Amino acid sequence: MSLKAFHIFFIIVSILFLLGFGLWFFIAQPSGIEALNVFGGLLSFSLGGGLILYAVRVRRKFKNIPTL
Repeated sequence: MSLKAFHIFFIIVSILFLLGFGLWFFIAQPSGIEALNVFGGLLSFSLGGGLILYAVRVRRKFKNIPTL
């Protein structure tokens, strides 16, 4: 597996992890601190969205780089 393929794979896994973690925050039973669950969910979704934008930029940048 090339470094280019591994980088793209790792970004995709990170996006899925963050979106799943954000979803878990929103469906978790409140343990008395509901604001923390909302903040954690929004933060996770925001970071996942940022990684999606990063993935698009990396894909454009790696388009001209051959597989090693």
